[in-house]
Amino acid sequence: MERGNQSVVLEFLLLGLPIEPLQQDLFYALFLAMYLTTILGNLLIIVLIQLDSHLHTPMYLFLSNLSFSDLCFSSVTIPKLLQNMQSQVPSIPYAGCLAQMYFFLLFADLESFLLVAMAYDRYVAICFPLHYANIMSTKLCLCLVAVSWLLTTVISLSHTLLMARLSFCDDHVIPHFFCDMSALLKLACSDIQINEMMIFILGGLVIIVPFLLIFLSYARIVSSILKVPSSRSIRKTFSTCGSHLSVVSLFYGTIIGLYLCPSANNSTIKETVMAVMYTVVTPMLNPFIYSFRNQDIKGALRRVFSKQMANFSLGQ
Repeated sequence: MERGNQSVVLEFLLLGLPIEPLQQDLFYALFLAMYLTTILGNLLIIVLIQLDSHLHTPMYLFLSNLSFSDLCFSSVTIPKLLQNMQSQVPSIPYAGCLAQMYFFLLFADLESFLLVAMAYDRYVAICFPLHYANIMSTKLCLCLVAVSWLLTTVISLSHTLLMARLSFCDDHVIPHFFCDMSALLKLACSDIQINEMMIFILGGLVIIVPFLLIFLSYARIVSSILKVPSSRSIRKTFSTCGSHLSVVSLFYGTIIGLYLCPSANNSTIKETVMAVMYTVVTPMLNPFIYSFRNQDIKGALRRVFSKQMANFSLGQ
């Protein structure tokens, strides 16, 4: 059904965050600090995994990809948000809006699939420890990462191409701080039934199926522990899976609350705040979760630091 007056879209206006003008500079500094923390934290994990041979394991292969995904995920939205906070006209070109939507979906979906791979790794490590090396071979791990990238590329490209075929009404104002797919669909004058159907189908593939697989993995882990209950096995499980469970809760909790359990009285402000949680806060917290609750990362940091200090002393 066509609706409203159509026009050729050259750019969109992003309303941004609901912040009072007097608080603009304070929030600009806050988001800049959070973004820099996200970049540095995730880069540190990637560099540590590359430099320390003790971390050349399946779990840390997935973690390095997850950190790269978080780094890019934040870079898709926050720099433009910071730019618009200092701009009198917070606009984004039409092509730039579609590109932002594409990369936003790409890295969000990639994180979902990588969390499944990490859950499967923990399941094999705890339930089949003697066969772990054979099951989680280098070939399998690389295949899991490659399939994750391939699936997310196809899914995000499908959504972007379907969005590009739409025409938009005279109102080009997006009540958000980035080009959110649902916000763009509300501005469309074309029939969006195909877009909504693909969101329903692919959304299930990206959110529901991974979440159920992660839940199943941890159900099997708990079942395995209960067969031979001991304080040592329970402590080992929590130390092994605690970080991953924390990240899963942060990621899926906000997305399910926002997209799969929408309330009729959900305000734009509430949706924007929840979007900030998974686009800004979660990528920033992930490095801290894996650093503070992971002895391997702490040990790698000490070894790399000691090695660099020794090299510096020899150079003197």
